[in-house]
Amino acid sequence: MLVPLAGAVAMAVLLGVAAFVIFTRDHDCSGGKLPLKVVAAPDIQPALNKIAGRYNKALHSIDGRCVEVTVAKEASARTANALAAGKVTADFWVADSSLLMESMRQTPAGEALPQVEGSIATSPVVLAAAKSAAGKLSGALQPSWTSMIAAANVANVDGPGRKVRVLALDPQKNSAGLAALLAAAGTAKEAGQDKALVGALKELSGQLAADSNALLASLTVKPGSKVPVGVTSEQAIYAHNSKKPDAPVVALYPKEGTLSLDYPVTILTKDPEVLKAAADFKQDLSSESAKRTLREAGFRGTDGKPGDVLAEGDGFTQDTPTALDPPDGATVARMVQTWTRLNLGTRLLTLLDVSGTMALPVPGTGMTRMQAINKIATEGLALFPAGSEMGLWTFSTHLDGKGKDWREDVPVGPLSESIDGALRKEVLATTFAQIKAKATGDTGLNDTVKAAYTQLTKTYKQDKVNTLLILTDGAGNDDPDGGVKNAELLQFLKQTYNPKRPISILLIAFGPDAKKGKRQMEALAKATGGEAYIAEDILQVRDFFLQGMERRLCTPNCDG
Repeated sequence: MLVPLAGAVAMAVLLGVAAFVIFTRDHDCSGGKLPLKVVAAPDIQPALNKIAGRYNKALHSIDGRCVEVTVAKEASARTANALAAGKVTADFWVADSSLLMESMRQTPAGEALPQVEGSIATSPVVLAAAKSAAGKLSGALQPSWTSMIAAANVANVDGPGRKVRVLALDPQKNSAGLAALLAAAGTAKEAGQDKALVGALKELSGQLAADSNALLASLTVKPGSKVPVGVTSEQAIYAHNSKKPDAPVVALYPKEGTLSLDYPVTILTKDPEVLKAAADFKQDLSSESAKRTLREAGFRGTDGKPGDVLAEGDGFTQDTPTALDPPDGATVARMVQTWTRLNLGTRLLTLLDVSGTMALPVPGTGMTRMQAINKIATEGLALFPAGSEMGLWTFSTHLDGKGKDWREDVPVGPLSESIDGALRKEVLATTFAQIKAKATGDTGLNDTVKAAYTQLTKTYKQDKVNTLLILTDGAGNDDPDGGVKNAELLQFLKQTYNPKRPISILLIAFGPDAKKGKRQMEALAKATGGEAYIAEDILQVRDFFLQGMERRLCTPNCDG
């Protein structure tokens, strides 16, 4: 009986020795450790840290050295900027979106960027609202990008924005913000909402949250008269609810579909041994264990399927949201440029016609032309950034003494600057409200334009979009005393305009006589790369303000 037992023991010893040899061969750390430095977006870093911990314990060996993975947290935009500048020290990068890389590839440094090597998770970009307030949105805002644009459009004063306040993430710093901007812009174009999009972007630029955590926290603060709605990733909502179960947020999935964060992997190292370690860790990220860890953290798989944590009862959907077609790199870069130009500083001088005809009534409104245009102008000026520099001149014939057709009511300067104890922004609003038409005045346009354009040229600001805005109900110049002639003014503008220091004229004319001067007014505007708009209905002026804002995107090359 001892012989078979001894044989069995011997066999067990041999098998154990063989297993030990195989284990030590595959997990040979005799050469020390091989560091692999990973940098990851803040939302996915905790899950990757767990995966890396298990990976390190498993003793993955490369040429006698065991790989030791460390995962640092850094905003993807910051890593991208460092990468473009050649200052990244990490070996392995998990960004939150390949949109970021597509945008970078359009820059001069883009050709040297490494290729993305696949995705490890996804999270759709969605609208979000506090669970306690979501019921109040019924009828005011349906989950869609078009509804969001309508609610955020600052020019749509009678729209859903009366009940809803939309918060956003800066698309230049946050990939979820960029994805939302691209999704909204794409659907707006299909729906013919281009002007509404401009109004929405202007409003959203002043409603930016620092990051998803700050945005979601602000949604659960007791609202005022408007229900706050935000835009972020589905996973960010899950993470928020996990940390703050007493103040939950629900996801609202846009009916048109959406774009998703896709967490691409980019291997940055060029060291041969570290490259092997990076490839091995990348393979581990595709294991079932790693996928399970990511799903448990609120991410979806690369196929869009969620884990059990994204439960219907918690305000999520187990269905895979409809995916919008991802934009190409040129589209991404163009949209980033659009956002940047829309939010450039503004230096704007408004010339307001106060000639006698401005006292005439506007049929069906109960207001005079002056009252109506002042109301609409106040709305339109609200489209411009808070850091703008603005001023106001009024004009008619002999308005400020004999021979001078203009009066400098509010000098151009920062809206936040104090004028006699009041902010310039408040002074402008008060001045607009108090201006009255000069009963006996004619339209002394040409002298005023020459004087204003000369002053803006002398005080030009390189870091701002410099504009001369003219609001008139006349047919151009109407000056019984002569003054600057039409041809003389046109020649002056053509000679003075400098495309390297552009000052564009935006001219908005309304009233029954406006069409008579259309050719001359268009010539003045075009001479400066600007635009003249003729409104048949005074309420059209709102749309013209938005069209004028759109021209900020192309100045000084709007006409090719």
